[in-house]
Amino acid sequence: MQAWVDKFVQAGKCDVMTSEHSVNEIYVRSHFQKHLKTVVNIHSSVYGTCCNQLKTGISENRFRDRLYLPLLRRYEQRYCSKFSAIVVTTEEDKAQMQEFNPNSEIKIIPNGVDLVSFPYRTHDPNGHRIIFIGAMDNLANIDAVCFFSNEVLPEIQKLYPDTTFDIVGSCPAREVLALKDKPGIAVTGRVPSMVDYLHKATVCVVPMRTGFGIKNKTLEAMAAGVPVVASDRGLEGLAVDNPNIPLRALRANQPTEYVSAIRQLFENSQLRTQLSCNGRQLVETAFTWENAGKRYEEVLTPLNAQTC
Repeated sequence: MQAWVDKFVQAGKCDVMTSEHSVNEIYVRSHFQKHLKTVVNIHSSVYGTCCNQLKTGISENRFRDRLYLPLLRRYEQRYCSKFSAIVVTTEEDKAQMQEFNPNSEIKIIPNGVDLVSFPYRTHDPNGHRIIFIGAMDNLANIDAVCFFSNEVLPEIQKLYPDTTFDIVGSCPAREVLALKDKPGIAVTGRVPSMVDYLHKATVCVVPMRTGFGIKNKTLEAMAAGVPVVASDRGLEGLAVDNPNIPLRALRANQPTEYVSAIRQLFENSQLRTQLSCNGRQLVETAFTWENAGKRYEEVLTPLNAQTC
């Protein structure tokens, strides 16, 4: 692969080279940026993610991760220096990358949602049905559903005994599969249509305690018109409850805050409608792939030429 990339660049066949996250940065040589624009799209900082997992106690191997931490910091600083421009999804990620590379061009381009795949719901289903969506072999998602199932859901079920919790997403890990033995919890695995499950839900929870960047699961729930209750991590990069803007989601970090927020939504249909409409409007105006594409075009345009 490296030989092919080197030959392609030497032949002058491209004006811009992009790397999706750090996975493919090994094929981008430092001297490439002298001849063409090189751009890396960083989904989240590997160093920042490792720090956060150690801080929140969900690291799979604390000794290993503590040992790797300074290595990850040097690695991220080194590989980012090879690129003409760095793309991140949130201000927090930008601040993290600027600490490593203060002289780099860093642009913020948020994620988007395919509004055709996630149409707005036609009615409020009422009821006491909660949903979480995401790949269920992801460490941050595993931690989120285990935290919610063990520390939040039982308290909600004391108030609303018929409350259900659907964990919807592919490749559920062993810890996730074990949750289906708890009252009211269903673990679906991969489903043909995520939006069908979203439209049946009263509330979507995003109780993330780790992980950086904008969460597509939050945007997808908002696009589908499902009221969202989420943590600071689940709402990263989104203006949802700031002064002088429409309320678009409810924020919660502690179990008691989740219970309070979900109780409000279960009992107040007007609040559900408000969050549903405002959340969809936010996605339509700021988080479509069309908007992201236009901003990427600006980043990818070579300094002295137009893209092919």
